[in-house]
Amino acid sequence: MNVADVMTPRDALVTVSLPGTRDDALEYLQEREFSSVPVVKDEDGEETFRGLVSRQTLIERPDEDQLALLAENGPTTTADTSIEDAARLMVTEGARRVPVVDGRLEGIVTITDVIRAIAEDEVAGDTEVGELASRTVNAVYVDTPLTVAEREISYADVPYAVVLGDDTEMCGVLTEVDILDVARIVEGEAETGESIANQDDEWMWEGIKAVGNRYLPTRNVEIPAEPVREFMTGDVVTVGKTQPAREVAQAMLTHDIEQIPLVSGGELVGVVRDANLLENLYDRS
Repeated sequence: MNVADVMTPRDALVTVSLPGTRDDALEYLQEREFSSVPVVKDEDGEETFRGLVSRQTLIERPDEDQLALLAENGPTTTADTSIEDAARLMVTEGARRVPVVDGRLEGIVTITDVIRAIAEDEVAGDTEVGELASRTVNAVYVDTPLTVAEREISYADVPYAVVLGDDTEMCGVLTEVDILDVARIVEGEAETGESIANQDDEWMWEGIKAVGNRYLPTRNVEIPAEPVREFMTGDVVTVGKTQPAREVAQAMLTHDIEQIPLVSGGELVGVVRDANLLENLYDRS
């Protein structure tokens, strides 16, 4: 099975065009829950591919407005590449969406496309996920302000956090998508003091920077400061160690999720990410 068999072709692909602004990309990333969107430009009647703009970039570079400066180059593939080789590329490059380019943009292949191939038994999916799961789990406290949780997820360099309650038991999952869903663009003048955090607030990571009453022109991504419990997914899907990758891939597609906590004897022991299922293909190829 090749990339051509699973990719989204160009005529069905959502893109944003240069010149443009971050708003153009943010609209698609919020409404369609993509992790990134291709950027193209019309040059003398010919479309050229200019890179991808990702949800991670929009959050990490909130003051940049120009789409051309937000687009990033990354790996590309071709339509005749095998699914196993595409999985290897995604794993080694850390890419969730890989443009299919052969002189021009022909489509895009995503981690979800490969997960679907695993779920439908088009490629190997019999390995037990206990062998594939990551035993390092990123976690956050349920009453952490979302602003702090977003930074924690960013620093951990993973797209999720398992949410722990007062009893340290898992009570939910928070993802980058959950955060992007409630993020909004703010324009105008903002005070760099109390507008960030109250000095009496228990959470003063941002408050430390709130010195003086300077006003600066801003164009920023505003993330609500309410606790994580208000934005997390509380009904958590879990899997066991002996379940095959195929079943976990099916669960990911059914519930539209990128990672599933791994439990054993009622205890959280790891997380199975969609990338872990791709690593299995990579190891076999």
